[in-house]
Amino acid sequence: MLPDNKDASDPDVNDAAENEVNEPIEGEVVDDSSDAPSSDDAVVTEGEDPLGFGDQRMGEGDDEPVDEMTALQAQLVEAEAKAAENWDRLLRLQAEMENQRKRAQNDVDKARKFAVESIVGDLLPIKDSLEMGLAAATAEGAKPESMVEGAELTLKLFGQVFEKNNIAEVNPVDEKFDPDFHQAMSMQEVEGREPNIVTGVMQKGYTLNERLVRPALVMVSK
Repeated sequence: MLPDNKDASDPDVNDAAENEVNEPIEGEVVDDSSDAPSSDDAVVTEGEDPLGFGDQRMGEGDDEPVDEMTALQAQLVEAEAKAAENWDRLLRLQAEMENQRKRAQNDVDKARKFAVESIVGDLLPIKDSLEMGLAAATAEGAKPESMVEGAELTLKLFGQVFEKNNIAEVNPVDEKFDPDFHQAMSMQEVEGREPNIVTGVMQKGYTLNERLVRPALVMVSK
């Protein structure tokens, strides 16, 4: 009698068949990639840092604002120091300018007060000569000749002082009338004279360094 064939639906038979199919044959390469998760299926949990750069990046981000603030504070301190230095320099410059202005004003005042100091020294001998001439003229037995000589000496001293200080006479006799240096007191017809010729000087004029100090008072022909 032949053995009965077991029903294919028998669970023991099915398990054996599955084990037989799944068991690898010796020398056969088994591909387990189907069981490993793919790169597309990989999920990174929140807070995870697979490359380990998280702490470093956070550290760098925290240091940059601190370094920038330190640099700005250093620049501020340097700018304040320069501003204080420039302010001090400005105050010193203003004080120096004020001192120079006062010195210049003082020099102008002194020049105005003592402008004639040099000519005063030249006039003193003339005064001495006049006093001596007056004393000689009033002395008993004084001679007119000595009085004339004293006057001439005094006038010579005056001429020397004028020449030294660039003071020139304006005595335009027989010269053409010049309204810049002459002042006509009268006009008269003079035979043989052209018009506008100075025929007489009533009072001499004077110039200082070619600048008119006093015009000459003259008579002019017409």
